[in-house]
Amino acid sequence: MIQVHLYGKLRRFANNTDPTGNSVACVPVNEGDTILDVLVRLGVPLGEVGNNIFLNWQYSGLDRTVQKGDRLAVFPDDMQLLYKWYFRKIGVEEK
Repeated sequence: MIQVHLYGKLRRFANNTDPTGNSVACVPVNEGDTILDVLVRLGVPLGEVGNNIFLNWQYSGLDRTVQKGDRLAVFPDDMQLLYKWYFRKIGVEEK
């Protein structure tokens, strides 16, 4: 399983949608799954996902591979990261 912490309007995909609590969904993962696979499995519309995705506290792309026990934080398209140029995005696109 992977813990997916959801923020803003994406909270509706977790059991706890209370804005004062943690909105966390536990999603099963298979070997080779990416962040994109996890979001699709959870039913999150990709058009609502912003560029602010963090896997184990690292700014990440949708193509980054996930593993059991990882922590994923996903922010919606209306909650964009300020000063994103200070963060190095980790993912396959780095080639």
